[in-house]
Amino acid sequence: MNHSITIRSGEVELSGVLQYPVVPEGAKCGNKYPLVIVCHGFIGNRMGTDRLFVEAAERLTRSGYLVLRFDYAGCGESGGDYGGGGLDALIEQTRTVIDYASSLDLVDSERLILLGHSLGGAVAVLTAARDSRVKSLVLWAPVAHPFMDIRNIIGTKAIEEIENVGKTDYMHYQFTKRFADSLAQYQPLTELRGFGGDVLIVHGTADTVVPVDYCFLYQKMFWLRKEGNCDKEVILQGDHTFSSKTSRDELFDISLRWIDAVGKRRSDWSLWTI
Repeated sequence: MNHSITIRSGEVELSGVLQYPVVPEGAKCGNKYPLVIVCHGFIGNRMGTDRLFVEAAERLTRSGYLVLRFDYAGCGESGGDYGGGGLDALIEQTRTVIDYASSLDLVDSERLILLGHSLGGAVAVLTAARDSRVKSLVLWAPVAHPFMDIRNIIGTKAIEEIENVGKTDYMHYQFTKRFADSLAQYQPLTELRGFGGDVLIVHGTADTVVPVDYCFLYQKMFWLRKEGNCDKEVILQGDHTFSSKTSRDELFDISLRWIDAVGKRRSDWSLWTI
């Protein structure tokens, strides 16, 4: 069952959908469920390219997970201006969505997972480093160097125009100097040390948008932490949005298997500590 939601973040209303897990007939009501919050990428939306997040949510809900997909301000059906803010605004919006999710009685607060794709992966890392309510991270083809990676997408000329004029247009979005400056200000590879939970990174070898080398770099930096595990999987011939059926099925299988394993480990540890 899908439930459309609106979450107010500052002066902006974020549009989203809360998808409930498929519960076996006759199962008791009132249980708490693990929650996956999806953070979409640069000028994306909660559906994802070729329904990436829709299909992922269907797999997750069939396996007993709550899923919350939302549009960042200025994207999809949300109000506001995407290019006028910065990564700080995206982090704040993500934390507001976590506020909403944490208020729901049916959410297991010990199993709150951020799933971020591309720039959404970087935002998920930056959010988790600031918010202890995030227990696990699943990163799909995550951006590692926000300024450099977004510059490569919108072009050097656009960045120069921002510096000279204060703004530029890209794909009908208007990006300001604040947006560009924030990309340079935040460094997920160094800030990730603030997060102590488990992490999964999945990347495709045919990604021409975000280099597959980033998954190795991210894992190395996550391993330098004092606590928390980090696993990585590389999908042969997977592109940036895992658009082929083969790579997408593999992406979902890897992610769900890992999320299940982390949940089982947490459950077993809780029993042991008791």
